[in-house]
Amino acid sequence: MTIAPEHPTRVGTPEFIELEITGRCQLTCSSHCYAEAGPTRDHGSMTADDWTRVLDQAAAGGTKTVQLIGGEPTLHPAFAELVEHALSVGLRVQVFSNLYRVRREHWELFSRPLVSLGTSYYSDDPAEHDAITGRTGSHDSTRANIAEAVRRGIPVKVGIIHMRDGQRSQEALAEMRELGVHRVHIDNVRAVGNAAKAGIPIPSTSELCGRCADGKAAILPDGTVTPCVLGRFLPAGDVKAASLATVFSSSRWEQVAASIPRRHRSACTPDEDSCMPSPGKQLTACNPDQDGSDCSPAETPACEPSYDD
Repeated sequence: MTIAPEHPTRVGTPEFIELEITGRCQLTCSSHCYAEAGPTRDHGSMTADDWTRVLDQAAAGGTKTVQLIGGEPTLHPAFAELVEHALSVGLRVQVFSNLYRVRREHWELFSRPLVSLGTSYYSDDPAEHDAITGRTGSHDSTRANIAEAVRRGIPVKVGIIHMRDGQRSQEALAEMRELGVHRVHIDNVRAVGNAAKAGIPIPSTSELCGRCADGKAAILPDGTVTPCVLGRFLPAGDVKAASLATVFSSSRWEQVAASIPRRHRSACTPDEDSCMPSPGKQLTACNPDQDGSDCSPAETPACEPSYDD
């Protein structure tokens, strides 16, 4: 009798791909940022043409949704161009932004059909929030821009990043709900990047959500393909040296996927953003994945929801 593997590897281009288009960020979250982003980081070696080619290959390969993340993705000089191109080839787009500063033209972009926003939040106390981000005034700016997204009817999810005892995480959750944010939850910080445990040069796969490489992948600013942005220590290919199809059909990708311990779930629970309805469609029941990460990228779709007419 043949026994199927407990955690079969998906073959083909994942349905969800995180594109980490820059390491630059206005904030200095020195205690938890998985990407170790900051004001002095650059956009990496991937060019706008490289990212455009990736978007084309992703759409052709069956990807449904891309997430533009960083760093702060809106700081990339080709940010708007990349969003527009992703939409033009039929991809849904989530922009994972710190919402510290939002340009007028970006509000118009965020209001496009099939675009959604994600952000991180830390506390309803401005002093506590600003101490975590390292930027005075970040609480008030981010809160105001979350409220503006709600006012404009832009789909937005908020991850409350819980980092320490006594943090006003529950109060922040209540604050977001009062603002009208329906997609909000508390995430625990993971020991990756700036949050890595002292003396441990390479994070453990136990820090991952258990669904990396399961219908999802990430591409870093240098073109490295990994199972997700948190699994950046598990390189599985390079989009500058090979096509997405080649990477995702390789033995290396299969080996990396198999190295990640899975957590058993009774049902597929895609992230709400993948559940964003197409124009004229309504969602059926869709439960968000409550297994978070330090900037919520682990809350990404591993399957697509169904829709009712």
